[in-house]
Amino acid sequence: MPDADTTDDPGDLRTPIVAVLGHVDHGKTSLLDKIRGSAVIEGEAGAITQHIGATAVPLDTVSEVAGSLVDPTEFDLPGLLFIDTPGHHSFSTLRSRGGALADIAILVVDVNDGFQPQTEEAIRILKDTGTPFVVAANKIDTTPGWNPNPDAPVQGTYDDQSDRVRSDLDDALYELIGEMSDAGFSSDLYWRVQNFQKNVGVIPVSAETGEGVPDLLTVLMGLAQRYMKSEMEVTIDGPGAGTVLEVKDEQGFGTTVDVILYDGTIRSGDTVVVGAQPEPIVTDVRALLKPGDLAEMRTEKRFGNVDRMQAAAGLKVAAPDLDDAMAGAPIRVVGDRDVADVVTEVEAELAEVAVETGEEGIVVKADTLGSLEALVSALEEAEIPVMSAEVGDVAPRDVAMATTVDSEKHRVLLGFNVDVLPAAAENAERESVRVFNSDVIYQLVEDYEAFVDAQEREQKEAVFDNIVRPARFRILKDHVFCQNDPAVVGVEVVSGTLKRNTPVGGIEGNDLDRAGIVKGIQDQGEDVDEARAGNRVSVSIDGPTVGRDIKEGDELWVDLPEKHAKVLDQELTSDLPADEREALKSYLDIMRKRDPFWGK
Repeated sequence: MPDADTTDDPGDLRTPIVAVLGHVDHGKTSLLDKIRGSAVIEGEAGAITQHIGATAVPLDTVSEVAGSLVDPTEFDLPGLLFIDTPGHHSFSTLRSRGGALADIAILVVDVNDGFQPQTEEAIRILKDTGTPFVVAANKIDTTPGWNPNPDAPVQGTYDDQSDRVRSDLDDALYELIGEMSDAGFSSDLYWRVQNFQKNVGVIPVSAETGEGVPDLLTVLMGLAQRYMKSEMEVTIDGPGAGTVLEVKDEQGFGTTVDVILYDGTIRSGDTVVVGAQPEPIVTDVRALLKPGDLAEMRTEKRFGNVDRMQAAAGLKVAAPDLDDAMAGAPIRVVGDRDVADVVTEVEAELAEVAVETGEEGIVVKADTLGSLEALVSALEEAEIPVMSAEVGDVAPRDVAMATTVDSEKHRVLLGFNVDVLPAAAENAERESVRVFNSDVIYQLVEDYEAFVDAQEREQKEAVFDNIVRPARFRILKDHVFCQNDPAVVGVEVVSGTLKRNTPVGGIEGNDLDRAGIVKGIQDQGEDVDEARAGNRVSVSIDGPTVGRDIKEGDELWVDLPEKHAKVLDQELTSDLPADEREALKSYLDIMRKRDPFWGK
């Protein structure tokens, strides 16, 4: 078979890499399929090439699809390379040297649904990585009364609609533009945007009818040509540099890596360095594989061998010893350089996303290095400590690590876009390790924070159940029901919470003179466990005699142990009702007149 893709990139300009982001069911896959399908129909057979994990749409084919919108003589970039994994959220956080793997992104938003959780997640990632993007406002054809004009530029088909349909679509589009503003981005319909560096273009499209697809391709080509040309300059014949998209077992080849090559050339037989745990892998390329022309990557399992591939391209690399390779990690061709220098280069790039971990914290797993970086960054922002952070599925050893922490709130494992192996799930249940798994980073953070809040609430409730609470109450006149054994009197709780089995007494000078223990509380004849400020109840007090030890009109206090007072003052004050805080403060003031350090 002749060399593949050696004429994709004229000169030293490579194809811009385009990623497709968006919420599930908003049409990412359908839009990619429509772009591929339109390109196949419009272009000559074989003009569009299928790569591993990517589809290359050359400039001539873009021009055919876009029609009068694109004059190919105005462009010298060779086309567009679409990353083909919209259902696999990690592509949005894959890295190349110094940032995101994608040069430009399409954020697909259902014009009817607007922003959803994964939309917001994608916006955060685009903002964090500084990746330029456009918004594809999808499903315009679902506007009631829409009259489709398949595969047409959107302005013409928009003008052909009735006033009512245009008005309904405008409402939806400007609601979306408002959501973009709330997210911190100035945006408008793309034909109204004067400066794409300051404003995000919103392109109404239909993945179903193809309307707006010509506009989308035109805007992508225009943005890349105008603003990214210098970044597309590569050394085509230089040693290849790429990012591992996925690590896969392939029948007949063993463990392989799917790679997006964004610089230089890789050849069969080349020595390569691949990012891995615990250290980079140095190995020799046994085979470079790509699918047959127009083969669907998701269903086509037959690959063709090629001698070399050059940027930008997607390919499968078969080589020995790739088992520990990491998705999202760099892959570098050594070429005529010293192997040790290239290993150092790969280690330096891995160090950029190295996660600082502590002796205490949670365990984190993610599908790629880029998504691991994004997740840990979100956790740092939320001040959540991390003890271990790695790429890969949740395995039993991860659960074992989570059991080594001291704090219950850290017996937790967060997984982003990964599988939980069955043995790990069993171990986690047995060892009481909580596992949270999601493909939305901020959902993981929120789930963990909610878990911690619930735990802290439970712990505080347990403390409150076992701690003496401050209270001050007054014996009501004409409410003595029994003078002793036990004394039964009517009282009004002035502040705080009066509970059963609590010692009480009167304040004499700067000390409390214990009178007895509240054994029972009745509210209108019903036994209750406690009485709050403002309640009038009858209480039975074991110990005193009314008239001798206590009398009508006396003010009594709960005899608060010093250790309990300290916990309430230093740890639980904010959880006490205002009147109970007042009772605590008054009691502390009295005790500290005798001993300034009491309860500290």
